[in-house]
Amino acid sequence: MILCGPAPRHMYVANCLCRAARPVAIVQETGTRWTAKKLRRVLQPKQLLSKSSRWLHDRRRYAGNKEAIFFFENSAPRFERNDLAIQVAHVNEFKVAELADQQQPDVITVFGTSLIKPPLLGKGRLGMVNLHGGLSPEYRGADCTFWALYNSEPEKVGCTLHFIDAGIDTGQLIAHVCPEVRPGDDELTLFWRAVQYGAQVYADFLTRLEAGERFGQRQTKKGRLYRVKDRHWRHERALAKRLKRSPLLEEILPPRVEWFLSEVISQ
Repeated sequence: MILCGPAPRHMYVANCLCRAARPVAIVQETGTRWTAKKLRRVLQPKQLLSKSSRWLHDRRRYAGNKEAIFFFENSAPRFERNDLAIQVAHVNEFKVAELADQQQPDVITVFGTSLIKPPLLGKGRLGMVNLHGGLSPEYRGADCTFWALYNSEPEKVGCTLHFIDAGIDTGQLIAHVCPEVRPGDDELTLFWRAVQYGAQVYADFLTRLEAGERFGQRQTKKGRLYRVKDRHWRHERALAKRLKRSPLLEEILPPRVEWFLSEVISQ
């Protein structure tokens, strides 16, 4: 069972997973579930300013349909198994948990949704897996590609495949996926390349899981959780100025994957 968001990158990953396994359903989260409490919080002046600024920033960054072109080239983004797709406003709607109970999937794969909560949390016979756009535990949360570049750590640009627990990107590790990094790359290109490579590794994971391999190692460090509101214009200006003076690297960093197989305890 696949849970994903509405963006072209989310649909691309879903398609890769469909080719690698036998999907029983694709649930696409299309929006936010608004409650009176959430509306009051968002309408607070500081929150409203932060949300508005982020919306304008993302509109400018993603202008020109660049993400769809990167992942689907000249085709319109679509699910290859549209017959299995349903749309929900929020992934934690009770009907999604009901669908999981009806379909009894071996694995629930996640990419690009809101934080999974009960009763959906914990479904899937072999667990629930997420593709996170950063290397956990050092880079958890949002905008991890940006922060890796801001911290002058291009070698830590990448994605993490991990089992989902109640925390934010804190579940047992399955794989670290680092894309090729080239001189002159920008944040979006690196992020999309990481997702593209991460989708291949995600598909490989399903194949290996079906073959009987078992994955998962506990994250031994706390790392850092980056939030959307942590990223400000001053950070972006500082990174842009630094990149203009000199690139973060002079040589190409090759793509690489580190798998985390389950630790076997000897009897």
